[in-house]
Amino acid sequence: MNELWWLGFSEPQLNALVEQALLVNRDIEAARQRLLAARASLRAERSDRRPSVDGYAEGGAEVEAGGSGGLTGVAGLSVLLDPDLSGRLSYEVQVAAAQAAAADYFVADTRRIVAAAVVDAFIELRRTQARLALLEESTALQQQTLEIVSLRFEAGLSANLDVRRAAADLARTRAQRGLLEISRAQAANSLAILLNRPPRNTLANVEVQPEVPDYRGGPPIGLPADLLRRRPDLLVAEADLLAAAAQVGAERADLRPRLTIPGSLVLGSGTLGGLVDEFLGTLVAALDVPIFDGGRRRAEIAAARAETDARYAEYRRSLLSALADVEGALVAADAYEDRIADLEQAINESQTAFDQSNALYREGLATLFDVLDAQRQLISSREALIDAEANLASAIVSLYASLGAPTTTPVAEAAGPPGITERDAADGDG
Repeated sequence: MNELWWLGFSEPQLNALVEQALLVNRDIEAARQRLLAARASLRAERSDRRPSVDGYAEGGAEVEAGGSGGLTGVAGLSVLLDPDLSGRLSYEVQVAAAQAAAADYFVADTRRIVAAAVVDAFIELRRTQARLALLEESTALQQQTLEIVSLRFEAGLSANLDVRRAAADLARTRAQRGLLEISRAQAANSLAILLNRPPRNTLANVEVQPEVPDYRGGPPIGLPADLLRRRPDLLVAEADLLAAAAQVGAERADLRPRLTIPGSLVLGSGTLGGLVDEFLGTLVAALDVPIFDGGRRRAEIAAARAETDARYAEYRRSLLSALADVEGALVAADAYEDRIADLEQAINESQTAFDQSNALYREGLATLFDVLDAQRQLISSREALIDAEANLASAIVSLYASLGAPTTTPVAEAAGPPGITERDAADGDG
């Protein structure tokens, strides 16, 4: 069983396009950079829990009466330690950690969306190419019918009205080419953006076969409840909820006293380059007790709580939307499979009806209307079959995308998101 769901189409070119998009897509790159920024912010928050040491140095000149004097200098170190008596620093680390996790999941979610978009664009390219190939067959068939009607008209066996009807059907079919060319160009442009390519070069670099890709099996679908454990956008929403909850704790910490321990070490010399003749070290404790702030701190707590409630509502909405996506994709896949079976039967019946009506028309036992009607039904059923096959393929794409199917193998996932080095990952862990 394929671990990467798009491999189930058994299309080497599609596999190469998805792999390339996952490497060069700009949305994925932007998400990776935001992940690096979030991990850097996490390292910054963790550093606040460690002592900070700053150094300084000063120099000057002293001139006394009589011209005596000299250069003086002083250097020292200042130290600040926050033992986090209020707990705010711990909560800020939790907020940053949750935001880093959300950024990590967002990379995976962007990869999920990009992979599905590439496959959808590829399916649309194949659909339009198949429709264009069918258009050639249909116009050839209608051209043949027009020639037969024209010959019968010249022999006095048919009316000019029949010739006009056959010519109108041929022109109506030819008129579809422009719309199909537009759809193909739009799909090619979408694929070009996903692959970070100029749109004009996409069709030249992609070999498009006139057939819709057929899905032959992929990873097990599993249960919709698995969404809670693997769909990245739900994990992003969950991490955002955790960050908002931690922010409430950070705001509540401002109601508690804050203890800081500043210290300094000063070294001074009466003459530059001389021996140190001054040495001073200090270590104190400062306690900041909140008394009155006009209600600002409690207002910030209320705002943080409201934000947490909003994040929870968004999480619930995302969960329901994800479940609806899965159910919708399952229904669509079953419906299009049934539609394809019915259309295949309709094509067989329409082909038989067209052959019979065409033969009867040549013998003068059927009208041209019967021939054209059977021909229209045959062409329409063939077009509908191509569209149904493309819709089924797209429904399968939607199904795996809505299930949050992974876009990397388990080994690659264990190594972290693509584009993030091992050093960056280690830095993100503190």
